[in-house]
Formats: sequence, structure tokens, C-alpha cells
Amino acid sequence: MRIGLIGTGRIGAFHAATLAGLPAVSGIVLHDADEHSARAVAETVGAQFAGDIDGLLGAGLDGVVIAAPTAFHADLILAAQQAGLPTFCEKPVAGTLEETDAVLAAAADAPVPLQIGFQRRFDAGYLALREAITAGRLGWTHTLRACTSDPTPPHAGYIPGSGGIFRDCSVHDYDIVRWVTGREVTEVYATGANRGEDFFAAAGDVDTAVTLLTLDDGTLATCTATRYNGAGYDVRLEVCGSKGTLAAGLTDRTPVVSAEGAAWPADTPYGGFMERFQDAYRDELAAFTEVVAGTRPSPCTGDDARAALAVAEAATRSRELGRPVRMGAAG
Repeated sequence: MRIGLIGTGRIGAFHAATLAGLPAVSGIVLHDADEHSARAVAETVGAQFAGDIDGLLGAGLDGVVIAAPTAFHADLILAAQQAGLPTFCEKPVAGTLEETDAVLAAAADAPVPLQIGFQRRFDAGYLALREAITAGRLGWTHTLRACTSDPTPPHAGYIPGSGGIFRDCSVHDYDIVRWVTGREVTEVYATGANRGEDFFAAAGDVDTAVTLLTLDDGTLATCTATRYNGAGYDVRLEVCGSKGTLAAGLTDRTPVVSAEGAAWPADTPYGGFMERFQDAYRDELAAFTEVVAGTRPSPCTGDDARAALAVAEAATRSRELGRPVRMGAAG
């Protein structure tokens, strides 16, 4: 199959290399507003370059992967869907809930699938958590503890357009909590702090945050996030149940040092998300080729992405108000 790729920045170039290595993909056509970048990536992976979006969509494609900046997601999703092409788009669908609803309403008329990129759903550890919960091996769950910790912050210019730490970072935790438990979030209580660079506060954001989620069966989940984890990149989820506890992301590369002197970590911590989730990204795009082929439904729909964004927006509002926010509540 022939896959179009829009966006050849860091994650786009990574996806191009991944697509080039998938047996189901026979050709790649890519486009980026930065023609020099796009041509360089095309040469590296043996792809065809398209000078504009119309040229890409008209290049005899079977599906489209969108890895452009968030501000362009909505228009690109609709263009691909209206062209009748199964679409993969990195999260989010759009920057706000209102925009997301508009996109999903418009895309509902297109008889082609939409898959949103939440790659943790394809990580072996998170898959094992979901299976253990579904099978009842942990009993009934009472507590989940999620963390997403970056070793260093992104550049200052990234933050104003990021949507804030809850939409940009913790949204992955919100999605995975919903996915592994099969439950919905009913209440959100969030707070944050700034201990690092001034550009976070200048953009109305925080560099460290904690969210408490109440799920519809009474399970409690804490989601912590920080841009300053000097020990290294650390992403984990711990599920505690009446019969046992299971953790994803707890390996000999987890950057946690024992105060009792245990030999941990035993290996070099991951440098960042693309290294940590390399296999998950590959499996995610492999799943998309199955979506394109019509052999499986979308493993992460637009409605899934909307649900995670709704939690992120509730967390943002909770921090601003200094109180819990009920999901779906106006105030």
C-alpha cells in the first residue's frame, strides 16, 4: 500500500523511517512546508516528495499519516477524510474541545476510519496491565499511579502553543488510564507549580503538575508530570488491586535510585519518548496499515482522543479554579 505522510519534523521523520520498514508499505509520499527538510527525509527513506497537500492527496494513496504541528491537524484530517483516505493523526485531533467536536462532526460523514496517535496503547507493559485488569487477576482496582517525567524541558518557543502541561503531556496518562481500566473519568482535581524557567509561567503554564482522577467505579488515579526529571526519562503506570499490584514501565532502565542501596537502575535510562516507545510507535503504525487494509477497526478513535482531551481541559480548569471539576459540568 502507498501511504502519504504530512510533516517531516522530529516525529514525522521518525514515522517516515518506521513506515519504510513495514512490509505492508510499498511506497511513501511525503510533504512538509519546509521543502528542504521534506526532500532530505524523502531521500533518506526512498520516498516521493509532493510539493503541496493536493498533490500528496492525489498521488494514488491508500492512507495518510499526519505528523504536522497541532494547529494544522483539524484541516488536514478533514482534507484526508474528504479525499476518502483512512487517516492516522498524532494527538490531538485539534487544540480545543470545541474544535475537536467540529472536526469529528464533519468527519462523521466520511466513510473512512480515523486513528489518533496515543502510542502507549501499543506498549507491551500497558498491554499487560489492560489484560490483567480485564482478566480479573488484580481483583478490583482501587488505585492507579501514573507518571510522565521529562528529563529536560522543551525550548521556550514550544510552550505557548503547546496547550499547557495537561493537554500536551498528562493527556497521555489520561488516555491510558481510561484504556487499561475500561472506565470513565467522573471528576478531576489538578494543581501545578513552577520551580524552573520563567517561560512556563509567562505562558500561563506550569512545569510540574499533579492530577487526581476519580473513575466511575470509585477507583482513584494520580497522574504526575514534570519537565524537570534530572534522573532521566520516566514514564510508568502502577495498578493496585485487591489481589495484586502490577506496574508498566518499571525496568532496569527506570531512572529511580533506591535509598536502601539496591542496584537500581542497572542500565542507562531512556533518553526520551521516541527511544522509550520505539516498539510501540512501530506497532501503532503497523496497526494503521491493518486499518487501511480493512482488517481491523481503529484502535484509537477520534472519540477516544476527545475523551482524553476533555479530561485535560477539566484539569486545566481545575488548576485555575483551585477546586475539583466534575466531567461535563459547566462550572
